[in-house]
Amino acid sequence: MKHRRITQRRAVLAGAGALALATTATLSLASANAADGPAVKQLTPAAATALASQLSGHAAGSYYDARAKKLVVNVVDRKAADAVRAKGAEARMVRHSLAQLDAARATLKQRATIPGTAWAMDPRANKVVVTADRTVSGAKFDKLNKVVKSLGSKAELRRTAAKFTPFIAGGDAIWGSSSRCSLGFNVTKGGQPYFLTAGHCGNAVKSWSDKQGGQEIAGTEDSKFPGSDYAIAKYTADIAHPSEVNTYGGSPQKITKAAEATVGQKVKRSGSTTQVHDGTVKALNASVNYQEGTVEGLIQTDVCAEPGDSGGALYDGDSALGLTSGGSGNCSSGGETYFQPVPAALKAVGAQIG
Repeated sequence: MKHRRITQRRAVLAGAGALALATTATLSLASANAADGPAVKQLTPAAATALASQLSGHAAGSYYDARAKKLVVNVVDRKAADAVRAKGAEARMVRHSLAQLDAARATLKQRATIPGTAWAMDPRANKVVVTADRTVSGAKFDKLNKVVKSLGSKAELRRTAAKFTPFIAGGDAIWGSSSRCSLGFNVTKGGQPYFLTAGHCGNAVKSWSDKQGGQEIAGTEDSKFPGSDYAIAKYTADIAHPSEVNTYGGSPQKITKAAEATVGQKVKRSGSTTQVHDGTVKALNASVNYQEGTVEGLIQTDVCAEPGDSGGALYDGDSALGLTSGGSGNCSSGGETYFQPVPAALKAVGAQIG
């Protein structure tokens, strides 16, 4: 099978739709969009690993300050601040360490894993932000509120009028017998062509077509949901599978690599229901308690999405960042969307972008 540009079926094979959460705080940055100014400073994997090891329990996450065009790393003492500045980033003194915030997350997981809730560490606020959707009420909300209050300044409770749900629906894009989702990214595994989509899509569909009631083009080989939210499907038809994302009207966006997301990063997502929308990464290592179960390690964004966008591509330039998982709201009133990080999915299934 050749990697060639396609026009027909691009929405399916070039990578559509996207929603999902993220990983823990990272010191490795993808480039900011050209419209947002110069590229963000890149730390090599070796430098990032060395710095994280040096800081140990003295750091509390990082984020990109778009206005100042700087990588900001939260620290809790002067020694850590000096180490950060030596690497070319800006140090910001905060009250709570990452270890303390992780302990708060562990308390929430143990005592407040309630369907309709989500939480993520917000490095700008230096606290864990907990969100309850409209289904959390009465005794459940009282319990959640009590747990959050017990964490003091390390946590904050917010409400959303929408409902957290995986974004899967009937429609077009990539089709199963009763559901449709969006293709995320074309990948290779063992030299063979595959694609990534959401795990809740892979759980529901084993045979995929590029049109409703059409012939099979791929079959789900593995899927993970809940816990994580990724699936990999192997192409079974001789059909084009370029490593690019459908931009719906513009030139396809070529994808050359996978990268970790960063808080403050400007991103885009492409989906078969709502096409292309952009926004900002708000938090990493987020947990969402769907009715179907908990998904952890997600990227939280303010990018909108709707049913059918599940599995689609979250990206920044030529970097693949995430696969649409779910969220709340819509593209009329706005909302928040969570994404499964692509690097973690690739590692789990043994595949590469391509």
